Amino acid sequence: MSIDNGNSGLQGEEMVPEDWAGDMGLKWLASLSLFEEMIAPIGDALLARADYQSGETVIDLGCGGGATTLTIAETVAPAGNVLGVDISPDLVAAAKERAETDGAENIDFICADAATVQLADAPYDRLFSRFGSMFFEDPVSAFSHLHGLLRNGGRIDLAVWGPPRDNLWMMEMMGVVRNHVEVPPAVPRAPGPFAFEDLVYLGEIMDGSGFTDMEVVAYEGLQPVGGAGATPEKAVEFALASLAFGRLLSDKGESIVKKASNDLADIFARHHVPGQGVMMPGKAWLVSAVA
Repeated sequence: MSIDNGNSGLQGEEMVPEDWAGDMGLKWLASLSLFEEMIAPIGDALLARADYQSGETVIDLGCGGGATTLTIAETVAPAGNVLGVDISPDLVAAAKERAETDGAENIDFICADAATVQLADAPYDRLFSRFGSMFFEDPVSAFSHLHGLLRNGGRIDLAVWGPPRDNLWMMEMMGVVRNHVEVPPAVPRAPGPFAFEDLVYLGEIMDGSGFTDMEVVAYEGLQPVGGAGATPEKAVEFALASLAFGRLLSDKGESIVKKASNDLADIFARHHVPGQGVMMPGKAWLVSAVA
């Protein structure tokens, strides 16, 4: 295993369980362009690292609204093709509509749990996932299944969040929440956004599921919270409607929500860059391994 610029250790706060097949999928869809703008730089870095070639067949795991799927389809055309897989029927429907509008012909989408999905066209050459691989209840079983969908020597490329302490956009929000409500401590290595912050743990999963030659590089940059160009007020609206910040406060009463929102607006104002948005540091691991 090769790792550049790595550190691990601090666990994030307990996240509300993610119902990606239902409520979370709808929340993502409702703020689709804002989510995509926030994580697009990381997706671009992962795509550059994957370096897809014409003629390759690719699975895009946790494809969401299909932005990365469309980019991959264009890259592997005309002979290659890409399949987007997501557990949210709402996001899959939006991705299909997007591909039809775009006119992409070498692309398809299915709604399925990637941990168990059966694909008639397997094995594929490559597997790609931008933040879609950290939520498996049994990651070794899930990644073993994904290993079986790739040809011998095929490659997996993943973007996963690095340690919470290196993701100020999340830590600042959780700090505000902790000032107003009690937040249970995290369960180490539990499914969630920061499940793979510990690269030793991720290496154990890859080894246990049959992948070899894991390599990791760190991506560090500024995340536009609430989308490119968002004001501090718009970023707060985004956090309340779409992120764990809002879910943790949702049943605490209007007074608590208002106080926490004001605190967060102050933080976002300090990170606001006119013309760019609320720019806060983030860190992700870009991971590759061989089947």
